[in-house]
Amino acid sequence: MIRHWLAAIRPRTLPVAVVPVLVGSVLAWHDAGALSLPVVLATALAAVLIQAATNLHNDVADYERGADDPRSRLGPPRATAEGWLTPGSVRIGAALLFSAAAVVGTWLVAVGGWPILLVGIASIVSGWAYSGGPLPIAYTRLGEPFVWLFFGVIAVSGSYYLQAAQLTLVALAAGAVLGLPAAAVLVVNNYRDLEHDRRAGRRTFAVSFGRPASRGYYALLMLLPFACLPLFALAGTSGWLLAYAALPWALLLVRRFVRGTPGQTFNVLLGDTARFQLAFGVLVSAGLLLAGPRAG
Repeated sequence: MIRHWLAAIRPRTLPVAVVPVLVGSVLAWHDAGALSLPVVLATALAAVLIQAATNLHNDVADYERGADDPRSRLGPPRATAEGWLTPGSVRIGAALLFSAAAVVGTWLVAVGGWPILLVGIASIVSGWAYSGGPLPIAYTRLGEPFVWLFFGVIAVSGSYYLQAAQLTLVALAAGAVLGLPAAAVLVVNNYRDLEHDRRAGRRTFAVSFGRPASRGYYALLMLLPFACLPLFALAGTSGWLLAYAALPWALLLVRRFVRGTPGQTFNVLLGDTARFQLAFGVLVSAGLLLAGPRAG
């Protein structure tokens, strides 16, 4: 039973939610010299709870829409579609995790005020809307921009604000950059599932524009962050340059995506892309820590 719940929660995707919290918090320490470990841990916990709840909701919502046929699915098995868990239990699990995130978020609102309240509400509502409602985000071309916004711009800048009690252009730019490889994870998913999604009536970027455009999209999302790194150095945040150590891995992943045959082998590429985003964020954070707080 536990392994079935883990399959529904999809723990391999959870680092995508944690990395922006790490980067935003460390960047706030670098800029303002302030870092509260309890706030970091609470922010990471809330992010993981929302991501896990979203995954559960996605699992049952896709099943109820008939979009998860286990006979044709190329991705990892889905717990509800396989009959491992009942739709009702998965819905309750998602509601409990969303509620737990709201409880943790209550304390974060006490720390950060109304901006954090808005971020929390938007994150929970968007987590539900990703695969719920009359027009789920996951069924449109907006999936990748959604991931870029919530797992990049909002997550990094929100984490930064909780620590520094202010928001800067550098923090917003940091979120924009970190959200790019996070969105690339979804590109892999939708590229792998293109034919399955087309039959299910989804209009993802891959379904709408085809495989060649998706290959270019993935390459752009994976390589554009490295073109942005010198801009952070010019802004006095040179610690970002340590992330160039991940460039060879990015090039290798792009090569695998472009030359690979769509199918179950892309499950491995999806996991590797998520691990790349983690490595990129850890390198950025390490560089900022090594650089130390800004003088003055």
